[in-house]
Amino acid sequence: MATPSSSSLNLEDVPSVDLMSELLRRMKCSTKPDKRLILIGPPGSGKGTQSPIIKDEYCLCHLATGDMLRAAVAAKTPRGIKAKEAMDKGELVSDDLVVGIIDEALNKPSCQKGFILDGFPRTVVQAQKLDEMLEKRGVKIDKVLNFAIDDAILEERITGRWIHPSSGRTYHTKFAPPKAPGLDDVTGEPLIQRKDDTPAVLKSRLEAFHKQTEPVIDYYNKKGVVANLPAEKPPKEVTAEVQKVLSS
Repeated sequence: MATPSSSSLNLEDVPSVDLMSELLRRMKCSTKPDKRLILIGPPGSGKGTQSPIIKDEYCLCHLATGDMLRAAVAAKTPRGIKAKEAMDKGELVSDDLVVGIIDEALNKPSCQKGFILDGFPRTVVQAQKLDEMLEKRGVKIDKVLNFAIDDAILEERITGRWIHPSSGRTYHTKFAPPKAPGLDDVTGEPLIQRKDDTPAVLKSRLEAFHKQTEPVIDYYNKKGVVANLPAEKPPKEVTAEVQKVLSS
């Protein structure tokens, strides 16, 4: 059996200022209501911007199933070993296995006040299995935040993105154009567009997204937990909408 110091961080080695700030954060978090949220939205809809804000405001843990699967595989947990077997055969990891990994994650102290699920569930069957698991814990999904945005607006947002590969500087032909078209402001080197940001790739990603997620949104709509957010608005306005929805 592992001793406390070998299995976890030795608190004696943590600077006092870090301990105090974590203690204050937890005290503040203890007054927050529990929230169990699902974020749904196409690529470029602003989920990635809002998710950390919601996480910090409500003291939730962020559960990205892809990252969790990779972590379980790396840690060689029983479920991780099963997931690796499926991946090695080129098969999809079973819904039961993914829900099991989420179930395990919910035992962590960081998930005590609730969670944000991003990228799951993608199908109605996954949503049902998730609900069954949560029911056994005596909880349920409180809100599904649907980042609703017109495909044409997304196309403008995404296909206008250009990057300077060596520095990572990003530009947008409409919202943040470079001083000289197609060239980096600092080095004058040519900008490139990521493969995922081209109109053809975006069109197929959006078609797949709508086909896959619309039934999931319908499923949660029937439960009365879907909140449609105006994701075409500027980030600060979307944040205000999110806060309004989550405080109601």
